[in-house]
Amino acid sequence: MSGEGDERGGAGPPAWARRAEVKPSEAGPRVTIVGPCASGKTTLVAHLRERGLDAHAVAQEHSGVPYLWQLAEPDLLIFLDVDLPTTAARRQREWPAALHETQHGRLAHARRHADLYLDSSPLGPDEVAERVAAFVAARSGR
Repeated sequence: MSGEGDERGGAGPPAWARRAEVKPSEAGPRVTIVGPCASGKTTLVAHLRERGLDAHAVAQEHSGVPYLWQLAEPDLLIFLDVDLPTTAARRQREWPAALHETQHGRLAHARRHADLYLDSSPLGPDEVAERVAAFVAARSGR
């Protein structure tokens, strides 16, 4: 995945932080999931791994390093979003709007570079997994 931080320069990860060699996975493309709290990242990763995909989440929403997600060198970047009312419902407590906004600010770089943006607010976990798995299959020819 290219973008900021590639060989042309930019605000991406420094050369020392990049993997020296990216080995293709038998499980298909390396899929990285980012999004604010309660967007369903962990659940989605579990669903994708059950399907044999190489998926993991990056806690970009907790980092002030905009390119943190790039350190995983994903083949595909999935941005799961969630609105504030759904976040509160999923957390079963009030969720501070300022925190929600802060997390979206920290995720702005990842959102700009995402291969797929999906608002998980109106969707159940299985529907999110189905949509993302279909996207991965279409992009990877599997």
